[in-house]
Amino acid sequence: MDLRRVPARDQDVASDPVLLATIRAEIERSGPLTFDRFMEIALYDPARGYYRGAATRPGRAGDFLTAPEAHPLFGRTLARFALAVHASIGAPASFTIREHGAGTGALAAALVAELLAAPDGPAAIRYLVAEVEPARVDAVRAALNDLDGASVEPDDGDPIDGLIVANEVLDALPTHRIVQRGASLREILVGLGPDGGLVDVEAEPTTPALEARLAAESVVLADGQRAEICLALDTWIDGAAAGLRRGVLLLIDYGHPAADLYDSGRRAAGTLATYLGHQVGDDPYRAIGRQDLTAHVDITAVERATARAGLIPIGSTTQSDFLSRLGAGDLLVAEQTRAGATLQSYLDARAALVRMIDPGAMGRFRVLAVSRRLEADVALPGFGGG
Repeated sequence: MDLRRVPARDQDVASDPVLLATIRAEIERSGPLTFDRFMEIALYDPARGYYRGAATRPGRAGDFLTAPEAHPLFGRTLARFALAVHASIGAPASFTIREHGAGTGALAAALVAELLAAPDGPAAIRYLVAEVEPARVDAVRAALNDLDGASVEPDDGDPIDGLIVANEVLDALPTHRIVQRGASLREILVGLGPDGGLVDVEAEPTTPALEARLAAESVVLADGQRAEICLALDTWIDGAAAGLRRGVLLLIDYGHPAADLYDSGRRAAGTLATYLGHQVGDDPYRAIGRQDLTAHVDITAVERATARAGLIPIGSTTQSDFLSRLGAGDLLVAEQTRAGATLQSYLDARAALVRMIDPGAMGRFRVLAVSRRLEADVALPGFGGG
């Protein structure tokens, strides 16, 4: 999503009353919640969570704009990488793609159309939708409905030969929050204030895994520094790796290596942010269930987790460099002669691409690719090879 902050306008959006009551009841019953538990309820509660139900989340009508929603040019560019993955596993007639967080199907529509139109592309594509909300499968199916050769299925988790894509998924995994107090690490829990509102509560860490993560990455926090640690990342990577028999896992998200992520000079307050109506905020206890909650991704932790899962590094770069190396500029030029193109459609495409590669916006996102059972000398485009 585009991270440039915009002037906040007055948005008096109330929390979902049922979710808020659920959170309060759990605190009253069991004591303060870890922040990752709070996020799990606020974002993923099966009945009321932010990412559940029919409400629009990504897109111009939602709360944030990801690159695939910004313009199909993103998916068309990504297709060049997918074609190379297809070739690297023997160019099967039917190519399998699993997308985590497929949302509205914006990425799927552009990516699959480009692949099926490619002279050296697959004849058929099996698109697996890995989503917490089952209704999203219908949205992706509708987006691909007019493409002969494309089939859409809910993900069954079985290992595939193909490509797994997760664009802006890891940043929304539930995360713990911590703060350094002198020589002691404290965890920031979610408790109840005197008026019944949700408040930060500092306590001893609820798990030694928090200090272990910092130690493993040689991170030393400054006194008073706040940060987030996403322990759920390891489980997610393990699951994604288990679903890849042969091929590539491609991760795109906003994040930093641990040394940068926990830099006390630049991120002393942590990276937790909220998104509501295309505005960035910092109060997680407002509009519960109706605003997004995210934290920047620890790229070092991702790399360590993929290595433990037996995946082999292909490359790591910025989204700006990745799209440029895949020839996004050439595809932009081609937009001028696409069927139905107008001056305005070209200008829209150009503006969208600028946002995608702008280092001050989406261009600084990290792109990480890892593989399983590919030939040792395989070179895939986007990372300086191919």
